Amino acid sequence: MQARPKTSRPLYAAVDLGTNNCRLLVAEPRGQTFRVVDSHSQIARLGEGLHDTGRLSEAAIERALDALHTIRRKLRHHGVGRVRCIATEACRKAENGPEFIQRVHSETGLTFKVIGAKEEARLATIGCHDLLVAPAKSVLVVDIGGGSTELSLLDAEATRGQGLKGMLNRAQIIDWTSLKTGVVTMSDAFQGYDEVAAWPLMLNRAREIVAAWPGLANVQQRLADDEGYLIGTSGTVTCLAGVHLKLDRYRRDKVDGAWMSRDEGAATIDLLRELGVSGRAKLPTIGEERAPLMLAGCSIMQAVWEAFEGKRLRVADRGLREGLLLSMMYGQPKNRSRRRKGRGGRPSPQEAPNE
Repeated sequence: MQARPKTSRPLYAAVDLGTNNCRLLVAEPRGQTFRVVDSHSQIARLGEGLHDTGRLSEAAIERALDALHTIRRKLRHHGVGRVRCIATEACRKAENGPEFIQRVHSETGLTFKVIGAKEEARLATIGCHDLLVAPAKSVLVVDIGGGSTELSLLDAEATRGQGLKGMLNRAQIIDWTSLKTGVVTMSDAFQGYDEVAAWPLMLNRAREIVAAWPGLANVQQRLADDEGYLIGTSGTVTCLAGVHLKLDRYRRDKVDGAWMSRDEGAATIDLLRELGVSGRAKLPTIGEERAPLMLAGCSIMQAVWEAFEGKRLRVADRGLREGLLLSMMYGQPKNRSRRRKGRGGRPSPQEAPNE
């Protein structure tokens, strides 16, 4: 792969290592947004088996390293100037998470920071900031990941008023939670069941987890405004939208920003259940890798939809990576002298940015 000619503008990259996917987004600043230069996503299933063992397996680590070597080559090809790499729930939860982060740094040169669930939620909301449309007063951002699901209630009016700069300084999050379930953990919990038997069990588990959120009643009241709605940012939601829209191939320009009613979502979920794994794998907007995990994600999305009385869902093919890029490009620069130090006075691999 030949090196890419340098542009007149600096290139930024965000790398997101999740429980299921490893994602890269390379972009250059444009006004108060950015132009995407490269986007890459690879299913690594880093959190596979974590629910049972509490550790990242060697097979999962090797898959993740393979994905990260690909990303490293892309970063070099594009001549990226600033890179930030973040890891989420699988690395937060795994007993050998710190050891894995050190190994990644040693073998790829990439330095990851394991971020907390609250920061994960904040970045996802920043990534979706321009999907907050009037006259909605409150919007709930639903980020279904591989190992957790972040729900963030935004003051939509205040967010629209303060703009991107204001949101980067202080996101108007009224309430939030991190549900301890995602597509991988939910699927692993019921892996011994066939799909027909697993579906009601997964749905009931998701309902129980959503219902246990202490702030649920308050959030329900805030969203009771007829103009309030949900924003879904995850592979589950974008795949669901692709099937609903009957796309013959995945098209971001059709999916990102699309609307789905509760009834449309329910009908699409029913279709995916009827098709089974093999049928879902043949759908061009799902494919073989995502097909086995779709019902786990759908059970979480349906439970959230039910909890908020069938509010409309706006689909977001954006989220954490986009929020991270916007923060890097337009947020207030951090005081490097205040960064915590690791051994020998150097930033530790979980804290130092790749800049």
